[in-house]
Amino acid sequence: MPTSTQGGDRPSPAAVSAVGLRKSYGERTVLDGIDLHIPAGSVFALLGPNGAGKTTVVKILSTLITADGGRAQVAGHDITTAPDGVRAEIGVTGQFSAVDGLITGEENMLLMADLHHLSRSEGRRTTAELLERFDLVEAAKKPASTYSGGMKRRLDIAMTLVGSPRIIFLDEPTTGLDPRSRHNMWQIIRELVSGGVTVFLTTQYLEEADELADRIAVLNNGTIAAEGTADELKRLIPGGHVRLRFSDPAAYRTAATALHDTTRDDEALSLQIPSDGSQHALRTVLDRLDTAGIEADELTVHTPDLDDVFFALTGSAVPAQPKEEVR
Repeated sequence: MPTSTQGGDRPSPAAVSAVGLRKSYGERTVLDGIDLHIPAGSVFALLGPNGAGKTTVVKILSTLITADGGRAQVAGHDITTAPDGVRAEIGVTGQFSAVDGLITGEENMLLMADLHHLSRSEGRRTTAELLERFDLVEAAKKPASTYSGGMKRRLDIAMTLVGSPRIIFLDEPTTGLDPRSRHNMWQIIRELVSGGVTVFLTTQYLEEADELADRIAVLNNGTIAAEGTADELKRLIPGGHVRLRFSDPAAYRTAATALHDTTRDDEALSLQIPSDGSQHALRTVLDRLDTAGIEADELTVHTPDLDDVFFALTGSAVPAQPKEEVR
């Protein structure tokens, strides 16, 4: 099982690691050998088309269902031989809120504290701290059914944090939220990670993965089609280029001669050079300009976005974004 090393000390287990996870339903193979290695204190995003198996991965790693093959550790515990150890270290927030709308936000929190066997005083203290942290103090005494979508999501995550989990699985956490609530949720996730929590995120919002994730994996046809940082994934896809714009026609013509494989726009006095967006590729262009004694008035680097990556790796359209709440 892969391990990570912290500060040169003895190796310690990654927050989540898996080798060869497999899962089928009847004749349909959902997962066909999934490998994962997620360092502690990071955000990992799993992308994929609808039905790709993202939620199945979360359910297996959180011990809600069993895999047909492979092995995995979560917080150093084997998901098969030590499921109770896994459950003691994780929190899970699904696509749909687990909040009970018939009781107040505070009562939801206290119920969760009871489930974690906290003492009465500790449960009330933890509840008060989390309600304040998630800006829910004013609404604490109101039925959760009166909460907006964003408030329910905040309460959902606050309930998840009652047990002080080291690892949180967020399965589509911002589905149905308006843009402001989504950005608020992003800030909450950042704060969790800065506090040492590891976040395993599945999302339909490619912008969300780009914004939050340290590493991203694209799941397609039961396997990981690609994994890396957002920038690394974008460099896998052709279409990136460096654009140079000139105000001096003579400099433009000299540059067009000095640089190879350029696409010219004589009217705009601009040149487009294929590039993977890496520092090395950019330095090569700049060195050629310096050698020719040319200075461009404007240089911009264009790389494919995650939409392009998703389409290229899955062979399907970018996932339709869930409808946003009006509230």
